[in-house]
Amino acid sequence: MRVAVVWNHDRAGVINRFGQPDPEGGPCRETIESMVAALQEGGHETLLCEGDKGLLTTLERFMPPDPKARPSGFAFNMAYGIQGECRVTHVPAMLEMAGVPYTGSSPLGHGLDKATAKRLLRDAGVPTPNFCVMRSGTDSSGHLRFPLVVKPLHESMSLGLQLVHEAAQLKQAVEWIVTQYDQDALVEEYIDGREIYVALLGNEELEVLPLVEQDFGNREPRLMTWEAKNMATMALQRICPADIGSSLATALGHISVATFHACHCRDFARIDFRIDRSGRPFVLEINSMPGLDPTTAYVLAASTAGHGFSSLVNRILDVAHTRYFGHGAPKAGDACSPRPT
Repeated sequence: MRVAVVWNHDRAGVINRFGQPDPEGGPCRETIESMVAALQEGGHETLLCEGDKGLLTTLERFMPPDPKARPSGFAFNMAYGIQGECRVTHVPAMLEMAGVPYTGSSPLGHGLDKATAKRLLRDAGVPTPNFCVMRSGTDSSGHLRFPLVVKPLHESMSLGLQLVHEAAQLKQAVEWIVTQYDQDALVEEYIDGREIYVALLGNEELEVLPLVEQDFGNREPRLMTWEAKNMATMALQRICPADIGSSLATALGHISVATFHACHCRDFARIDFRIDRSGRPFVLEINSMPGLDPTTAYVLAASTAGHGFSSLVNRILDVAHTRYFGHGAPKAGDACSPRPT
């Protein structure tokens, strides 16, 4: 099958430089090239392409329309966007419009800001820390109890994340986020305890991969800031499988599945938890497109479950293809087959 791996690398393919630029960067070239090699190993014809204004023209050449109006290829989406609001939704929306099937969540699943996701979790009965949204440093944080975690409403990778202990710090943190990221700040109560990541693979029947624990050691504060994730000198150990009792592990699995469905995710995702000192779990966030770099928690969980990198990449493709067509991805030269009736 023809598979186009879509990412954002050179970021030049826009009409104008306008709107908030993506500060995250997405997967590194080495990871993307490994994904392409994995798909080739799985028997697929591949193309690496930019998720920019030329994407649909590129895809139309690579997977031309089928005379029987069936998709003649598939997109493996790893594009985090170039600029503007809800950047991670841009490529999925283009693919939806053009009729190209793809891996991962839809624009709906990717487009939830942190506060909207937490409201959906509350509606589904999923525990999550108390929170509010602040649009300026003078807004009230209501009855939230310090210490508080402050972060941009839309960013991932812990960008802008701060821990504050009193009102003056809160005001300063919110004003910095509004200025730096041109968006509101999510403010939530800090949960002191263990941090657990739950990786999910599938759709109707979800595979809960082995749990991963972030070991902070003696580091304070016990938070995964952007600096902690990206600076080698601050590298922290992850433990997989996490040393957690079976009843708590089962509960985390059930909560993760409920979170996945409540937030309209598809194919694969990662749920981030805090377990407080009394053993109560709280969902911090859901990552609708977790990174697949070798050092990520998702890849670690998959590896512990027995999925080598090539196996994992091809499994994600098969899961997505099954969602669309009812069966796994065909090999090179075959068109996507319609869902059996």
